[in-house]
Amino acid sequence: MARAVSTRKKTFYTIAAWAVGLIIFFPILWIFLTSFKTEAEAISDPPSFLFFDWTTENYGVVQERSNYVRFLWNSVILSLGSTVIGLIVAVPAAWAMAFVPGKRTKDVLMWMLSTKMLPAVGVLYPIVLIARYFGIYDSYLLLITVLMLINLPIIVWMLYTYFKEIPVDILEAARMDGATLRDEIIHVLTPMAIPGIASTLLLNVILAWNEAFWTLNLTTVNAAPLTAFIASYSSPEGLFYAKLSAASTMAIAPILILGWFSQKQLVRGLTFGAVK
Repeated sequence: MARAVSTRKKTFYTIAAWAVGLIIFFPILWIFLTSFKTEAEAISDPPSFLFFDWTTENYGVVQERSNYVRFLWNSVILSLGSTVIGLIVAVPAAWAMAFVPGKRTKDVLMWMLSTKMLPAVGVLYPIVLIARYFGIYDSYLLLITVLMLINLPIIVWMLYTYFKEIPVDILEAARMDGATLRDEIIHVLTPMAIPGIASTLLLNVILAWNEAFWTLNLTTVNAAPLTAFIASYSSPEGLFYAKLSAASTMAIAPILILGWFSQKQLVRGLTFGAVK
């Protein structure tokens, strides 16, 4: 009897998980399908799902109108650059908070997290003024710095959580063997926390890739990433839904592929330390 109940629960949870997954995935599927419709079919009522005249015209128009490769390259530089620099800053910070905590360590962590609650528009104007004053508006330097700073609290929090799961005895043994602080972080701590660091890197690449507010307000041409590429298909004349869907598909495809191939590593990192 108990086994039958357990089987029914497992079946229910499996169905529920698939249902939630399909609900989350449906908007992406709809964008993908719309990208192969004509503009008339994209706004038809009732909408067509699979039975329509498929066309790749939208992708051709998008590639002719915009330099997709340049936007893609900018997204790669901004997301990877901000994440790598964020890790360089966050690893020592998380190490100090995890293994040499002070009386106010928890307060500092909460303060860092509270900065994520600050409305971005509240600090936009000062940042724009500072960027224009130093001549770095619409530059990689500005965007990488801003993206690194807005995601830094998440990086520090995640690394702090992973580092807390590592036994202090291992680090003390390394010190007794003559390891310096640099050796301790690079050769002892980092290899042990690779799953956590990898998941932190992947998550922050995704966050930086999808960031729209700052990239749309701090760039025009030179450092514009794929979020600006998508926004360019919204015009005063109206939305071109089919072409907008094609641009969106081209923008999200790389990060979806990355997430698909790295999902095991991401899950492993997010559950790092959950079971001892």
